Amino acid sequence: MKDYITLSEAAELEGIQYKTLSKKMGRNPETFDIKTEKPEAGGKERVLIAVDSLSKTAQRKYKKLQKIEEPTGSEIIVENLKPEEPWYLDIDVNWYAENYKTAYYKAVELSRILQEIVNYSETDKTEYMIRKAGELGMSQRTLYRNIDKYLEAAGWALKMLKETGASYDYYKVLCLCRKPKDSNTFPTFTPEVKAAIPKIWINKGFAKNQCSRQQLYDKLLEISALNGWPIPSYQSVCRYVTYLMEHEHLESARCLVEEGTRTWKNKHMAKARRDTKSLEVMEILFGDAHTFDCWVSYKLPNGKITAIRPTLVAWIDGRSRMPLGDIICEHCNAQVLKNSLVKVFYGNPGGMPKILYIDNGKDFTAEEMTGVERKERYPGFDEVINGFYHTVGIEDFHRSRPYEPWDKSEIERWFKTVCDGFTRWFGSYTGTLTGSKTDAKIDKNIKKLLEQGKLVTFEEFYERWNHYLNNVYAMKEHRGLKAQGETYCRPLDLFKNGERYEKALPPKDFVIQQMMKSDRARVRNIGIQKFGQVYNHPELDDYRDKMVNIKYDPEDIKRLWVYAAEDNHQICVAESQELLKFAHRVPQEEVEKHIRNQKRQYKKVRQIVEEANKPLDESIAGAAEANSIIGNMIIEGKGNPQKVIALPKEESYREYRKAARQSEYITRQGQEALEKIRNMG
Repeated sequence: MKDYITLSEAAELEGIQYKTLSKKMGRNPETFDIKTEKPEAGGKERVLIAVDSLSKTAQRKYKKLQKIEEPTGSEIIVENLKPEEPWYLDIDVNWYAENYKTAYYKAVELSRILQEIVNYSETDKTEYMIRKAGELGMSQRTLYRNIDKYLEAAGWALKMLKETGASYDYYKVLCLCRKPKDSNTFPTFTPEVKAAIPKIWINKGFAKNQCSRQQLYDKLLEISALNGWPIPSYQSVCRYVTYLMEHEHLESARCLVEEGTRTWKNKHMAKARRDTKSLEVMEILFGDAHTFDCWVSYKLPNGKITAIRPTLVAWIDGRSRMPLGDIICEHCNAQVLKNSLVKVFYGNPGGMPKILYIDNGKDFTAEEMTGVERKERYPGFDEVINGFYHTVGIEDFHRSRPYEPWDKSEIERWFKTVCDGFTRWFGSYTGTLTGSKTDAKIDKNIKKLLEQGKLVTFEEFYERWNHYLNNVYAMKEHRGLKAQGETYCRPLDLFKNGERYEKALPPKDFVIQQMMKSDRARVRNIGIQKFGQVYNHPELDDYRDKMVNIKYDPEDIKRLWVYAAEDNHQICVAESQELLKFAHRVPQEEVEKHIRNQKRQYKKVRQIVEEANKPLDESIAGAAEANSIIGNMIIEGKGNPQKVIALPKEESYREYRKAARQSEYITRQGQEALEKIRNMG
């Protein structure tokens, strides 16, 4: 039985105008099988044309339309699916929806409309589809193509449902989307060029000298001239290098070769986040020194006013993030660290810490603090028992590796908080100047600010710091504490109320004594020579020419506490009689400064004398006559023409010459006595 359709439907299938089809039928009426049909509602008869009278293309379109009657039911034949799998079977629908939002949600709406078209079962389906194509703003051919995609995706969804029992209806949406472009394939690059580019880019000498992409391209052209390789354009090579840096992990490798291991560890090495909530309060303290990024007015001991960047020495509790033992000074040293720890022990709040995480600087790792030389990174227990940390009762310390600040990241992050919340509010803030942040430097005329009196004094700075630390930082909710689910989110509250490591503090007098500086000295026949002075005591007589351990207070060096090197028992307290005469307390710095001033004065006077004894410059008129007069104005003898040889200064030679002179004197006296006896006879 033949199928007949209206002339308008036939024209649409042929892809031509209605009038064009009518004229074509008029010219060749025998070619077309037509009939007329009277509509049921009455009116003019409709002309119908047989489908097999149309072109082969139009007949195929008609057959496709007849298959779109029940695509959602079990009538979909899974076996008719093409063997090659479409692209959307291996795509992550969530990734696609996130990266191609507009296209995806347009496909969702189109999928809904196509489902309506597929489900349409009225007799005027062809006219319905023509109308829908117009509403969607697409040609009928495009609509038919989308319907084919939709039906194929429905078949694949049904197949996956039978195999896995899960719904894959999102295939019906993805099939209407554009396949993601396969980027970064670089089809014009030959395998040889792809292999050569990373070899050049990561070459040690090339990367170390920070050579550019242009230089890489020049080298590729040089290789091409020898081997005949086809080299892509410069822009393509640059895109390929960018692709390697971002997607093939060459950025990390380039950083390692170009900037070294230290920088690579900071920027690219994987770090682990510590679970500080498992700690107790005072179980771990992180210590470091921080130079503020602002300038203050500071009065030197000689009364001169200068501008300095103050240094903050502090410890921060790993659990509560509460700073302890904060001291602001001009320069950090081991003695300042001892004072800081005493403030940690006996301050309010305070206590005895269990473990210290210390910076690798020479002040934190000084031998008097750790008990070992700085080069010994992993000492045994017996070697560190005499260090200040262990002596005062701290159980252990962990020394950060050089240039690895993440070992004590808690206090490093706190220094950043201090910079943002405190230092930046000063007019003398000059920014951070480090190897990786040189652009953060702020140019300001600090000398002019000092002359105009616009720098805050050191004392005012310390007062403002105390207010910030105790009334702002300690009382503010800490984001890190909140993130780790602490009950108390303010540092001071958690420090006071959290689980605490408890250990009794040693007597304060004992700690004060341990704060004295330690050293070794040799006992000579006049006593112990130190700081340009001589310290003596009768008990030292038994230790002549032996090494002893000494302790002294840098603020008062009139006395030395002397201990035996073998068992470290106290021998005596040696005193300097010279220092006891003229000062009640004589700091070490003052004595050393006095001695330096004496030497500086002597050097200056000698320079004046030497300058005065130089002949006049010959360019001066009459210089020769003047030099002759000046040189001969003191009348002296001609001198010994023989070469003068300096006599040896050794004590043995002096004793020998003294005995020789005595022997000559005795011989001369004997000869005179013998001469007198002969005359008498």
